[in-house]
Amino acid sequence: MHPEIISIGPITLHTYGLLVATGFLVGIWWMARLGEQEGIDRDTTYDLAFWCVLSAIVGSRIFFVIVNYQHYLQNPLDVFKIWSGGLVFYGGLIGALAAGLVFTRIKGLSFWKLADITAPGAALGHAIGRLGCFFAGCCYGLQTDVPWAVTFTNVKSIAPTGIPLHPSQLYDSANELIIFSILMLLRKHKKFEGQVFWSWIGLYAVGRSIVEMYRSDPRGAVFGGALSTSQMVAVAALTAALSVYAWNFRKLTAR
Repeated sequence: MHPEIISIGPITLHTYGLLVATGFLVGIWWMARLGEQEGIDRDTTYDLAFWCVLSAIVGSRIFFVIVNYQHYLQNPLDVFKIWSGGLVFYGGLIGALAAGLVFTRIKGLSFWKLADITAPGAALGHAIGRLGCFFAGCCYGLQTDVPWAVTFTNVKSIAPTGIPLHPSQLYDSANELIIFSILMLLRKHKKFEGQVFWSWIGLYAVGRSIVEMYRSDPRGAVFGGALSTSQMVAVAALTAALSVYAWNFRKLTAR
């Protein structure tokens, strides 16, 4: 694909960084839009978004470095080269949740109400960010002969070149776009605070686990390679989401 948009001397505009940044901005804009509908002013939303985005970037990078620690032990300065790819969704989610918990506690706001407002924008922003992965060649798929296979030819791509691969990055982007649509429908009919957020967590866990089966990039392995690191986290995330659903609906039916 096209890892770089333009390069002038020592300055290079990377497609990955541009699309990830675009994803963050679009997600924040959508979050602010939904927040206003719920009576939350934009300044509060933007303050929350700033800390969540910063924590998400740090968390997602730390998670990626941990999973690929052997490379970074030999190349420690590569830890800071996030423009070349290497942000793990679940690490970013953990970082953003931590920031959100602290922020809402300080401001005296409802964490779950804000989480429901944030989830659709996060899904939309992530869908855009995954396009950055596609152009950079990170998170690449398995070799395949399906009609929609993609072959990377740019030598600066992270993906292996000259081999038809599953466009796993586009699968994950489509997964988040579908989830975004579902969340926007669900928020009008939710039964408890946090339902939209936990629906996002559960739906993404299922979709991500499926997409992982078509990926070929190094992403860690557990249980003797039976699951990737992200699939293991997805199992925990789905279990948590289903537990929250069961607990809240049990409360609703007990009334």
